[in-house]
Amino acid sequence: MSIYKDYIKEIEERKTQGLHPKPIDGAELLSEIITQIKDSGSPDRADSLKFFIYNTLPGTTSAAGVKAKFLKEIILGESVVEEISPAFAFELLSHMKGGPSIEVLLDLALGSDAAIAKEAANVLKTQVFLYEADTTRLKNAYESGNEIAKEILESYAKAEFFTQLPEVAEEIKVVTYIAGEGDISTDLLSPGNQAHSRSDRELHGKCMITPQAQEEIKALQAQHPDASVMLIAEKGTMGVGSSRMSGVNNVALWTGKQASPYVPFVNIAPIVGGTNGISPIFLTTVDVTGGIGIDLKNWVKKVDENGNPVLNENGEPVLEEAYSVATGTVLTINTKEKKLFNGDKELIDLTKSFTPQKMEFIRAGGSYAIVFGKKLQTFAAQLLGIEAPSVFAPSKEISHEGQGLTAVEKIFNRNAVGVTPGKVLHAGSDVRVKVNIVGSQDTTGLMTAQELESMAATVISPTVDGAYQSGCHTASVWDKKAQANIPKLMKFMNEFGLITARDPKGEYHAMTDVIHKVLNDITVDEWAIIIGGDSHTRMSKGVAFGADSGTVALALATGEASMPIPESVKVTFKGNMKEHMDFRDVVHATQAQMLKQFGGENVFQGRIIEVHIGTLPADQAFTFTDWTAEMKAKASINISEDNTLIESLEIAKNRIQIMIDKGMDNHNKVLQGLIDKANKRIEEIRSGEKPALTPDSNAKYYAEVVVDLDAIVEPMIADPDVNNEDVSKRYTHDTIRDLSYYGGEKKVDLGFVGSCMVHKGDLKIVSQMLRNLEKQQGKVEFNAPLVVAAPTYNIIDELKAEGDWELLEKYSAFEFDDNAPKGEARTEYKNVMYLERPGCNLCMGNQEKAAKGDTVLATSTRLFQGRVVEDSERKKGESLLASTPVVVLSAIIGRIPSIDEYKAAVEGIDLTTFVPSIKELTSTSAH
Repeated sequence: MSIYKDYIKEIEERKTQGLHPKPIDGAELLSEIITQIKDSGSPDRADSLKFFIYNTLPGTTSAAGVKAKFLKEIILGESVVEEISPAFAFELLSHMKGGPSIEVLLDLALGSDAAIAKEAANVLKTQVFLYEADTTRLKNAYESGNEIAKEILESYAKAEFFTQLPEVAEEIKVVTYIAGEGDISTDLLSPGNQAHSRSDRELHGKCMITPQAQEEIKALQAQHPDASVMLIAEKGTMGVGSSRMSGVNNVALWTGKQASPYVPFVNIAPIVGGTNGISPIFLTTVDVTGGIGIDLKNWVKKVDENGNPVLNENGEPVLEEAYSVATGTVLTINTKEKKLFNGDKELIDLTKSFTPQKMEFIRAGGSYAIVFGKKLQTFAAQLLGIEAPSVFAPSKEISHEGQGLTAVEKIFNRNAVGVTPGKVLHAGSDVRVKVNIVGSQDTTGLMTAQELESMAATVISPTVDGAYQSGCHTASVWDKKAQANIPKLMKFMNEFGLITARDPKGEYHAMTDVIHKVLNDITVDEWAIIIGGDSHTRMSKGVAFGADSGTVALALATGEASMPIPESVKVTFKGNMKEHMDFRDVVHATQAQMLKQFGGENVFQGRIIEVHIGTLPADQAFTFTDWTAEMKAKASINISEDNTLIESLEIAKNRIQIMIDKGMDNHNKVLQGLIDKANKRIEEIRSGEKPALTPDSNAKYYAEVVVDLDAIVEPMIADPDVNNEDVSKRYTHDTIRDLSYYGGEKKVDLGFVGSCMVHKGDLKIVSQMLRNLEKQQGKVEFNAPLVVAAPTYNIIDELKAEGDWELLEKYSAFEFDDNAPKGEARTEYKNVMYLERPGCNLCMGNQEKAAKGDTVLATSTRLFQGRVVEDSERKKGESLLASTPVVVLSAIIGRIPSIDEYKAAVEGIDLTTFVPSIKELTSTSAH
């Protein structure tokens, strides 16, 4: 059977699911389709033409290479297709976004046929995805006196690829759709348990919200054909939890517009809103697609006659509706006045939604085109020896004389690209920065690969110090979906230049370590900028930003990222930890104390949390920086003492060496290069040449939070509060309760110790508690299942060497076997301990899940509805988050313990303790 016949069979199968033909990315299939197009008598010719024109993916896919070559034949008259004229062939090339299409256009533009060269040049002037090989050809032709090359370069220098685009419409009519009340997790827009389908955009679009919601959106579009549907988080924040490119893709698929008539299911320009705005990392993803994100502020705090907030019986501010955005409300966005209207009534100012930079993204159909366009304009102007005209909005450069720098301001100033020489920049400045470390995770990696293909990138930027492709999100179950997707992903990323968790050649043992832990280890400079395809890219060295798959692709391809320098909130500590407390409790207490200190306002949201931990090595400090995603911060920076940082770098070196010994380094010796950089940094610190990063003593912060350790007297639990009468306050991560709240009575159906939040010390706590309880009770019996998943293999190796793993094995009823990985997700749990494979496990929710309706107590990060546990008909599923000792004890006794039970169980155990630094972790400003 031919590949084409297989494709037709697949199309018939997809019809039963209500799906269109899957877009073509393979050269072999498209070659057969072209053969049928050339055969005028082929019964499949008409369908083949449609597939060739309307259903082939652009960029650097192998199919794109075949398509570009055939279009070149048509333009040159070597092939004649009645339905595809040379002019239409040029139009199709103009929609192919770089790679083979640019190569073909350059062939034609620099060829001997003057008329064809002119047409090709006109198309090239509209293109921006050119790489070094392409610009080198233009440069050589120009220097050889080629007039067409000169004409193209002159167009690029004027940025005509941008200036000739249509202006953004002055008025945009929208009709509202409330997607949910309270914070809307990206899991609602793109569920984690459907991660396997993310690269199949149409199929994945079927999982957004609910089928009913999809029908309601379609009905609104039918009623208001002249309006765009705006998805809204009523009384909450839109897009919390992750950047989730697939979530934005789904919103665009249902509510946006098609980017190109010749590229299926790639939509742009979604419009989203939230009472409390858009989650920062999700807003970046909206920008990638040329969309609009709006902070609606349609509910405000009610105030009394003296202007003071009115509080309810729980001491929380009472909200009142400023204006309605009920589903079906028609509003008008005025992009010129930057305001939102209901008829003639002005509702709110939208200046932040329509900054000059965001207007450019909207006009260009996304941020990529602007990033590449600016580079192209600079290249052309420099080659022509002229000053590039001011076409793009100038980067905002904010500098305050005499004001010191926060840690993030220092990092951004050091990594800034293309700023005014000698100018010191402060928060609010728009900056293009060099990216040092990049991470791609496995459930979004296929989309990152697609983005790289669409922007015609073929190799990692040489300015990136290191990049890693993980296998942690698909570690738990090696099922048919994983087997179909992951090897293909690893091969692509390995060839692109990343260090990969799985070896495409099968020579080294698969390393399914949690991506954030690996990125934390390969970050060997606290001045580094890290971009990762996951919201928990929150390193305890450097400053790390969780990003969508497109921003990750851009960082890999260009070695750069663009963003404003965020404001910072300084967090310091006073007092002493009680000996029965764990550092995880300090993390939760920080959030609770901050909210109390600022009257319920989350001052962390959208800002950098600069946390002065000082004395904890990177592994333990990561527990804090990781949780800042749940605090809705944009990122975090851990300030360390010199000796602590040296200790962290030595640990990182050893772990990188283990990766090298496994055979994971590539031909560029990336991992060895990181060890060399770590050695250099250690020597700089030891010699005093360049001490550990600290902020200036006169730096300016948005707010300062002092955490009182003396006030933390009981373990702290983050509760999804699933039955709160105010729906908007469910699943928020903001409800932090002490242990006694539960009265030693709340039933626990399953415990989970795992995820990026735990470290080696947590696994040792598990073994020590089991030993303790056995001494006290003579034996240990579990009254609820306990799932334990170490985040990394090196932790298991170290536990084996220290005798702890043997004890864990003694009490476990299941231990993972790399030689026989699970082929199916576990659906039922017994009251025993399970030692699962390193990776994300239950935290991700895409493979393993608790039984529906369970109450789960976990060390992980997610408590969103349906993530770890789904609702059942009998009760709501709930995932409460706590420290390792609380989780272990709860699984053993089958309920949340009383404070006395807890204290007895942890007596003599080495919990993760923390003593604040007695040093002032600041430096004298040089500005």
